[in-house]
This record gives sequence, structure tokens and C-alpha cells, in this order.
Amino acid sequence: MATQSATYSRTDTLYEPGSLPPLGVVPQRMYASVIRPERYGPPVDAFRTEVVDVPEVPPGFVLVAVMAAGVNYNNVWAALGTPVDVIGMRAAKGDDTGHHIGGSEGAGIVWAVGDGVRHVRVGEHVTLSGCRWDEDDPDIRLGRDPMLSSTQRVWGYELNWGSFAQFTLVAEFQCHPKPAQLTWEEASCFMLSGATAYRQLAGWPPHTVQPGDPVLVWGGSGGLGSMATQIVRRLGGRPIAVVSSPDRVKHCLRMGAVGVINRTEFDHWGPMPDDGPELERWQRGVRAFGRRIWEVLGEKVSPRIVFEHPGQATLPTSVYVCAPGGMIVLCGATSGYLGEVDLRILWMRQKRFQGSHFANPRECRAIVDLVAAGHIDPSLGHTYDFEEIGLAHQHMRDGTQESGNLAALVGAPRPGLTDVPD
Repeated sequence: MATQSATYSRTDTLYEPGSLPPLGVVPQRMYASVIRPERYGPPVDAFRTEVVDVPEVPPGFVLVAVMAAGVNYNNVWAALGTPVDVIGMRAAKGDDTGHHIGGSEGAGIVWAVGDGVRHVRVGEHVTLSGCRWDEDDPDIRLGRDPMLSSTQRVWGYELNWGSFAQFTLVAEFQCHPKPAQLTWEEASCFMLSGATAYRQLAGWPPHTVQPGDPVLVWGGSGGLGSMATQIVRRLGGRPIAVVSSPDRVKHCLRMGAVGVINRTEFDHWGPMPDDGPELERWQRGVRAFGRRIWEVLGEKVSPRIVFEHPGQATLPTSVYVCAPGGMIVLCGATSGYLGEVDLRILWMRQKRFQGSHFANPRECRAIVDLVAAGHIDPSLGHTYDFEEIGLAHQHMRDGTQESGNLAALVGAPRPGLTDVPD
């Protein structure tokens, strides 16, 4: 495909969400769901709809008219302003915008391209991936996984101009074909959780899911858990989902779990005590949890892979129940960042503790292809309106969100819209 030159014009007209200018015409201003430092706190208060400038499109970049955006936990942290003040972090590097536009995945229409863009064209429907890096980084040019580059940053969290706006700015390599059969909201919600789960389960050889492998999936009814469960089944494994309430069991079974464990039936969560009665209580609890896994599987085998993301509350249990020679693979820490584990169990049973962060382009395209082929369901749980983006993150923060992935409509004015708005 030939290299393109930037060919777009500007207009002073402000378009309401759900309407767009002619293709290739870019407004000077747009509506966005914005976080500012003075509003840091509960997400429902931190997000506000504002009118902001539409960014210019530099060489190698693409301006996308956002139809719908996925909702993920990273912008709960952005709203709280902790553990990282993302606005202050960027300001220290010379960014004077003073605001944060979040959203690390989405789906929309290529509206304008910068000089040198080769692989997407104006008018194409795309699904967006959530990390960016410097393609001229020497390590990347020598073939290193770009997710291991020191230049790698999360778009819509560490980087500004995410998908919670009428227009978003992405690098060309963040654009993937939108699966044609999906609605905008379905196409917007699966990339971050799906690609993250795919890398965790298929990206760390030799600990990749093999036929028959038991895999423990924490948060089985959430977006990550829903995608992980389906991927494990697709790869021939046996996913055991862990949930926090009995009303989430049916969803996990529908996603393909061979069984579901309600963690509220156990009370040993958190750090492993040093000694005494509390240690004995903790050990009774974790052993009972391990036996429940055996009951689900119908045999005394332990998970070869433990799919971790709660962190602090569950990590000691994950290390304990993982099979000898198995892997605990971690992509987050929604219950806390400080994890204590019994290192004796880790080294004497020769278990692997692996960090994993989002996915490279090959892994992103793999999950897109699996969804496009109908092998993986996007697992859309609930769709919020544009004005409810703060509420969506509050539900996620409180743990009251519906099962599956979450999306918010931006340019698409109603569920099921698949054409360009008038």
C-alpha cells in the first residue's frame, strides 16, 4: 500500500456526539470526557464532559472518529490520581494541556491520517489497541518485543488523547480491522482485556496453555476473566473461574468454565501470617480452597497456570495452589500492589512468577482474528452513554459492574449502530 500524505481540512463547527462532519473534515473543537487534577477522587466526580481542542495529526499518526470506547480499570486509577498522577507526570515532561482524556481501547472510523501512513485509509472501520512505543527504538529495530521497550506507554492512561472523546489520536500500528459482524460497542470492548489475556496464556513459553491444562482464572466474571476463560477453552485447557457472588456463576459457565468457585465461602485472603493461630487458620483456608479446585476438576491435580490480576489479596493463595513447575502470571493488582508470598513454596516447588503487560501487535491481531472468526465472544456486559463514563468507572471501582466487558457510546448514538452517523 502506498504511503499517504496528510489531506484533511478544518472546520470551526462544533458537532454534537452522534453527528460528524464530512469525511476528512476535522473540527477544531470536540466533546470529551475529561479528568483534571482539581477533580481527582471518586470516578463519578472526576470525569466531566468538556469541549477541548482536537489535536493535530503528526506524521505516522491517525485521527479516529470514536464510535464507542471500552472501559477499563486503568482510568479508575487516573480518576483517583493515584498511584500515579498521570497529568502531573506528563506536565513534568512538558505537556501543558492540564487535562487527561482516558480510554485505552475503542472502535471507530479513520477520519484523517498524517504523512507517511501506509496501512490504513480514511473511512476504514478499525478497532484500537492500547499501547504505543517508538518504532525507531534501537531494541525494537533489532527485533525485540516492543512491549519490552523502555519507550512503551499505555495510550489513554500514561499517554493523553484516549478514546473517551469524539476524536482520538493513535499511531498507525494501533489500528486493527474491526470485525465486520460486531456492533461498535462490541468492537470497542474486547481488545484490552482480550489481548492482555491472550499474552498471559499464550505468550510465555513453555508455560502456554496445552490441551487438558487446568487454569485458575481469578475474577472469572469480569472482562479479563471472561476473555481468559474463553481463550483457555479455545486452546484446549480447563478453566476454573473464581467469582465473588453466586449470581456470577452462570456467566462463567456460559464463557466455558468447567466449574466456578465462590471465593466468599473462604476467609483466608491476604498475606500469609508468620506464625501462630493465624497461620494455622490461613493454612486451613488455603488448603480448603485447593481441595475445592480438585472437586471442580474431579481429580487431585493443581492449576498449571494461575491467571492473576487481583494481586495483594489473592497472590499468596495463587502461589500455594499453583502446580509444581507451573506459572502464576500477573497483569494487574486491583486489590493492592504489595504482594507477600512464601518464597519457600516458590523455589522448592520450582514455580514461575511472571509479570505480563498488555500485548504486542501480533498478539493483538490474534485476538482480533479469533473474535472475527466467531471463536471468542466480545462478552459485552453493559453499554453506558457518553455522559455516564464516570459512572461506569465508579461501578468498576465499587465492584458493582455487570459481568463481562464494559463499553461507552461516543459517536454511535444508539446500540447496534454499524453505519457512519449522519
